[in-house]
Amino acid sequence: MLIREASPGDWPRIWPFWHRIVAAGETYAWDPGTSEEAARDLWMNPAKQVYVVEDDDGAVVASAYLTPNYGGAAARIANAGFMVDPDRAGRGVGRLLAGHVLIRARDAGYRGMVFNAVVETNPAVALWASLGFTILGTVPEAFDHPRHGPVGLHIMYRAL
Repeated sequence: MLIREASPGDWPRIWPFWHRIVAAGETYAWDPGTSEEAARDLWMNPAKQVYVVEDDDGAVVASAYLTPNYGGAAARIANAGFMVDPDRAGRGVGRLLAGHVLIRARDAGYRGMVFNAVVETNPAVALWASLGFTILGTVPEAFDHPRHGPVGLHIMYRAL
């Protein structure tokens, strides 16, 4: 698999799984009805470093972004978002991409990474924990999950 910086031309290959994941309403606190234009502006924002994973056939199977979580004197704490095509889940793509982004964040001078809203029922919680993230706290019943009802949102952190 190849991990590389995304180009604007990658968006049409990211959008199908981005839309599928967000529309499911189970793991992201974004509006499930987000339009393609708004999604592109959010994910492909020029202030973010955006990456894609290509499989051996050149298909984009995952994407991530890296950005400062805060500004000013707190700009050395990173934030990131990850999307893996649901048809490729459970094959190590997310772990591979996460490792890449963590290295890029450290090399860019970030001291830590924080995830502000990880849905507590998200299977990725186990991945983040295995990569050294800890749960700093949980906002109870902050997310209306379509199958589980109100569930918490974790704030997760890892030093780099």
